[in-house]
Amino acid sequence: MVQVIGAGLGRTGTMALKMALCRLGFGPCYHFTEVFAHPEHLYAWAAAANGEPEAWRDPLKGYAATTDWPGVAFWRELVEAFPEAKVVLTTRDATEWFESVNGTVFAAMAGKLPGTAERYREFEAAEQLTEFGRAGVVGRTFGGRIDDRDHVIACYERHNDEVRRTVAPDRLLDFRVSQGWEPLCAFLGVPIPGEPFPRANERAGFAETVLRDPGAGEPYPAGS
Repeated sequence: MVQVIGAGLGRTGTMALKMALCRLGFGPCYHFTEVFAHPEHLYAWAAAANGEPEAWRDPLKGYAATTDWPGVAFWRELVEAFPEAKVVLTTRDATEWFESVNGTVFAAMAGKLPGTAERYREFEAAEQLTEFGRAGVVGRTFGGRIDDRDHVIACYERHNDEVRRTVAPDRLLDFRVSQGWEPLCAFLGVPIPGEPFPRANERAGFAETVLRDPGAGEPYPAGS
């Protein structure tokens, strides 16, 4: 049963939030890296992005939390389906966010990240990954186009505003990962760990995580 829904778009600290939630006992947490460990999930995610009702439910079985895509493409459905779940909206400066998402997620979708082309050719669900990117990320999140900076930033800001308007205040934490443990732990009602808040998925190391199984023993790069 999903207990925490990450409603922030990718590149807003979603990997750090995943790691934090797992540390706090809200794991496992579904982040986009899970599809690299479970390529079979992409069939359901692509189907959901193309309008198949509740196809998103199957991949989330057994997960206590979600952050990042694919789940954030269905944040409205998740908020409705799990009425007891808390919602965490991760955000960052819009201009910085665009530069990050454009140089990582969008570059990966366009095949422009060095060293990922061979991994993509060998990935067993490459077609479904591409289809989810087209329908779930570009279609559902950015209105069908990601080639216009101002449009993409407007979609980002509209998404954040809609989450704030839609989710009841007592269910929602508007959060920047730079704030650390205190607001997150207070919101979830758990003690603050005696260790630094996680930092993960720096832009410079993003390519190393693409299409790699997160359980393969390769650490995620440090950074924010």
